[in-house]
Amino acid sequence: MEASEVSSDAVEGERFSPDDHVDLTSLDFQNADRFINRELSWLDFNMRVLEEAENTAHPILERLRFLSISASNLDEFFMVRVAGLVGQVRAGVTQRCQDGLTPKEQLRAVSERSAELMSRQQASWQTLLPLMRESGVAVLSADELTPSEHEWLEQEFLTNIFPVLTPLALDPAHPFPFIPNLGFVLCFEVEGAHGYEAGAQSNVKFLPVPSMIKRFIRLPKDPDQDLQNKEQVRYISLERTILQFLHHLFPGGQITAQGAFRVIRDSDIEVEEEAEDLVAVFETMLQRRRRGEVIRLKMEADMPFRLRELIIDRLRVHPKDVVFVEGVIGLAQTSQLIASDRPELLFPPFEARFPERIREHGGDCFSAISAKDILVHHPYEDFDVVVQFLKQAAKDKQVLAIKQTLYRTSSDSPIIAALMEAAENGKNVTALVELKARFDEEANIKWARALERAGVNVVYGFVDYKTHAKLSYVVRREGEQTRSYCHLGTGNYHQITAKIYTDLALFTTDPAIGRDVAKIFNYVTGYAKPDDFEALSIAPLNLRETIYAHIDREIAFARSGKPAGIWAKMNSLVDGNLIDKLYEASQAGVEIDLVIRGICCLRPGVPGFSENIRVKSIVGRYLEHSRIVAFGNGEELPSDKAKVFISSADWMPRNLNRRVEVLCPVTNETTHNQVLDQIMVANFKDEQQSWELKADGRWVRGVPGAEDPFNVHAYFMTNPSLSGRGRALQEEKPRTLNIDH
Repeated sequence: MEASEVSSDAVEGERFSPDDHVDLTSLDFQNADRFINRELSWLDFNMRVLEEAENTAHPILERLRFLSISASNLDEFFMVRVAGLVGQVRAGVTQRCQDGLTPKEQLRAVSERSAELMSRQQASWQTLLPLMRESGVAVLSADELTPSEHEWLEQEFLTNIFPVLTPLALDPAHPFPFIPNLGFVLCFEVEGAHGYEAGAQSNVKFLPVPSMIKRFIRLPKDPDQDLQNKEQVRYISLERTILQFLHHLFPGGQITAQGAFRVIRDSDIEVEEEAEDLVAVFETMLQRRRRGEVIRLKMEADMPFRLRELIIDRLRVHPKDVVFVEGVIGLAQTSQLIASDRPELLFPPFEARFPERIREHGGDCFSAISAKDILVHHPYEDFDVVVQFLKQAAKDKQVLAIKQTLYRTSSDSPIIAALMEAAENGKNVTALVELKARFDEEANIKWARALERAGVNVVYGFVDYKTHAKLSYVVRREGEQTRSYCHLGTGNYHQITAKIYTDLALFTTDPAIGRDVAKIFNYVTGYAKPDDFEALSIAPLNLRETIYAHIDREIAFARSGKPAGIWAKMNSLVDGNLIDKLYEASQAGVEIDLVIRGICCLRPGVPGFSENIRVKSIVGRYLEHSRIVAFGNGEELPSDKAKVFISSADWMPRNLNRRVEVLCPVTNETTHNQVLDQIMVANFKDEQQSWELKADGRWVRGVPGAEDPFNVHAYFMTNPSLSGRGRALQEEKPRTLNIDH
């Protein structure tokens, strides 16, 4: 397959996954075709990510980053989602999912679609390689090395690579080695020297490549290079390096056959309901993850047949789970080629703004928040404001208690440091650490133990539910009373992802929200199930019912002839019951506009069924991550009377039924307008990075309507938020955005 270059002003994007079998004229509430398959919709999303690797409007190393992300996404998809389908098929499960497919049928469709995706990833890699070289970043073959580079590389191999390589023979005394999840292995047949003739299988050698060694080795600047290549950054892959110096591993041996393979194992974790010690359980589960069943075996396409058969047999892999790769195995690791010292090949740097309102209060977060709610829009506004809020709380002698949820955080987290400092300063600090945050379990166990050593009260939430809500709760003595300061977010307390994920965070002293947040912590830490809430809704208790109630109100408005509308933005829309409620609203005349970054199982635009629903996806420089929903409340959207909420929850069964999630109203006039008139309108106006979902399942790239198409990310990088503008900007009329339905 040839990789096509798709510029940002393409007339129309690639036609992904049309549902040719679906009769759009016969859809009703009993027809399973009213839903798009979840797994195939995710693969379409990852294809949109890959499209950005082919987008000639992006700098070349950013295109490489999108390719790497697409490959990494696909690995995780197989480790979790495909592993689940394989498990169901092996268990004989034939129950159909909401779109009518059995696990076996889904697995077949996923295999076909993912094969297309992987082929296109390899084509993109082959397209990018010469473009990178032209731009000064070259990935070399061994025969391109200069003499001095060869000499340096051999010394690097002997010093830093050879000592950690362990060649493994295969004979009765050396059984087939265990290959961990995502393990990358070189294999050889070695003949012609003493010690290699003991038997047919003894000639076969396996060389697992340690994961701690970088896949691509950057060569030092070389005076032997041509003057025209003086500024070229030069790399060589680890496997080419090993092959170049293989004689150090097998002295006197002759390599008669060679190849490489990689395994992907089942990495999903299930927790026993009666687990007494979640930390002990997850330490055991993490070991099992490394040894999960092989879900997919990727092998170089030119590997000799005899080596192929031996590996497939010893790993006990079904032939259908074997993929032969024409190209590079492990494209996710190509991110190592993104050289930070070549800024001209990356997106122009962006410096996040610190909220001006807090500066006007002398950096006093408590003073600024008590004056008026503040909504922070990451990554355009600095995540450091959250860190400063907790650091100030840790030092403030009037602060009595801090409660904090931690779902994912960074390896050197200032949030963790602030909580530890607060505990050491005598504050009553509680940290709710979610051990079930997939692929962050090990890091969270480490942080939990560090927090406990500092005197923090660490709890792990429910066995059955993940705690996915993003909450900070600070209790401060002010005069004769206490006041609660709350931070509620749509994203994790992670200062690295906060630079690339778009998220919202509300700081408020609203008493009702404060009481509700306290109830949520009591619910999770002490199983004290609240009777009711004043402002917030939470899953799994009443979040779903709250959304239904607001949709029903819009339906009632439409049926009475009043304006009715719903705007929503989220990562994924999967829940069948909620989708049916949106179909019902559409049929009643409610205008519905959705921004769904990833999975969307709703089928929009079907005449007589979902014709009033429009769905778009934005994939660009930043990862759209914020969850927002607005209801017209009897007025045309956007409206000052609209009901606006931010949330930690996507509309998926897991979020609504099996997680602790929060839906928070945004009521302050300034923050309300920021969310509705600025953030949501800008998302709907985006042309440059948008895709539209058609009724037949196609995702079609938007057609820019101007020479300078609107880019939502560029807009927010150049326009300050309404909420944090401060007095100095109050007289300035903010740029207004208009949206036409």
